[in-house]
Amino acid sequence: NAFKTSDIVKGKKIAVFGLPGAFTPTCSAQHVPGYVSHGADLKAKGIDEIWCVSVNDAFVMGAWGREQQAAGKVRMMADGSAELTKAMGLELDLTARGLGVRCQRFSMVIDDGVVTQFNLEAPGKFEVSSAEAMLAKL
Repeated sequence: NAFKTSDIVKGKKIAVFGLPGAFTPTCSAQHVPGYVSHGADLKAKGIDEIWCVSVNDAFVMGAWGREQQAAGKVRMMADGSAELTKAMGLELDLTARGLGVRCQRFSMVIDDGVVTQFNLEAPGKFEVSSAEAMLAKL
């Protein structure tokens, strides 16, 4: 479903993490599982919702969410045309690798529409955007 981000973040504290692609190695083995397993810990620290953003279509994100057992824990957000990713200035051109435009790996906390924590990974790294790193800063 289409929506305005400003409408769905109002009055909520949301943990958002973005990644290059569904079903990719680091994303599937570490990034999403960390947020799935630490969902209750994040909520205990005041997080209302957890979102995963990727430049994939809704069908892919739905299938990946089922595979990751994310239902009720992490909302899998499809950014099919990379509109949100580009609006945030987080696009990553992986055309040379056959993947097209993707999202850089990041995490952030949005509190009532205001970004209060932002963590951007260096290319090819997974060090600052994990659920554990976010928890340590809350």
